[in-house]
Amino acid sequence: PIRTRIDGEWVRAEGTTLGADCGIGMAAALAVLLDETLEHPAIEALFTVDEETGLTGAFGLGEGMLTGKYLVNLDSEDEGEIFIGCAGGIDTVATMDYETETVPEGYAFVRLEIGDLLGGHSGDDIDKGRANSNKLMARFLYNAIDKFQVVLAEMDGGNLRNAIPREAYAIVGVPATEKEDFEERYLEFGQMMMEEFKHTEPRMRFAVEDVEKQPTKVMSNDDLCYLLLTLVGLPNGVLGMSFAMPGLVETSSNLASVKFDTENEEIKVTTSQRSSVESAKLYASQTIESVFFLSGFDVEHSDGYPGWAPNPESKLLTETVQAYRDLFATEPKVRAIHAGLECGLFLEKYPHLEMVSFGPTLRGVHSPDERLEIATVDKFWKLLVELLKRID
Repeated sequence: PIRTRIDGEWVRAEGTTLGADCGIGMAAALAVLLDETLEHPAIEALFTVDEETGLTGAFGLGEGMLTGKYLVNLDSEDEGEIFIGCAGGIDTVATMDYETETVPEGYAFVRLEIGDLLGGHSGDDIDKGRANSNKLMARFLYNAIDKFQVVLAEMDGGNLRNAIPREAYAIVGVPATEKEDFEERYLEFGQMMMEEFKHTEPRMRFAVEDVEKQPTKVMSNDDLCYLLLTLVGLPNGVLGMSFAMPGLVETSSNLASVKFDTENEEIKVTTSQRSSVESAKLYASQTIESVFFLSGFDVEHSDGYPGWAPNPESKLLTETVQAYRDLFATEPKVRAIHAGLECGLFLEKYPHLEMVSFGPTLRGVHSPDERLEIATVDKFWKLLVELLKRID
């Protein structure tokens, strides 16, 4: 269960994500339905399932389910900012069967670990310069494979497709006579990465420990080379910035997870691409796909979801901005977001909708560092109540 605690001006959870993204939005919608004192027009409340794992509910939204003209999306993470656009996205998932070999004689195995990275949302945080644990692990092994005759038994990093991976491990073997030197090189690499990312990764951790149960099989050398060439070569992070909205990331890719199925001798690599320009989203996915194909991976794409093109002339936007001004005597920011919202799918099925999205301030979503700023919840609620009163 989620165990919440107050930490100064924030609400956090113990050991898990808080779930305020977007539980706080659902709570606000339910509060509107329950409060008989509020002034508002006829209301439809839309709750969707599996938004974070594939937008399943939004994809299932059928024609004729909604009759409203205005949609207020309660799934944003920055109080004082009103969103009128978002990126579309697509997942590119690659699998490869690999050959195994018997462990060479005289080899010793260790477990390499990378942890305590900040991670975060693969859309909203992709431009913050944070490290990707899968990239770091591949980077080290790429440099070490020839010098130390490395063999690989297992590798695992990341979990959610829409989260920057925070941790990774690899179980590798080297000649026992070179084990000590290998461990020193790994820790030296860790120190080098800490220096490289010192401005964005304050808690980065590298560790190495002996493996109690020695593997009997390892990935073939050819397949290991293909894997490392792929992981090092995959584009990751910001691929392009928007000229239409300066400061907005237009296109990006995230190397989300690397999973070994040692029983079936299969590797699965999950990536996700985002863009506010549909053609750029397609090209980004093709770029990722081509790197996988060169190494013999089988590639599949998800159905993807469309972006939400901004409509600065929207009457709903005008009313929302004016309500914010009147309530708080300050000007809200109107912007688009690189993260994916369900609004693109809503608009695809109901093209007449005018939409805005806003919420309280959240940080560290999709990670155990997720936190909700308490003071912003009251402002979020007041803006929602006032906007509903003003909608004709």
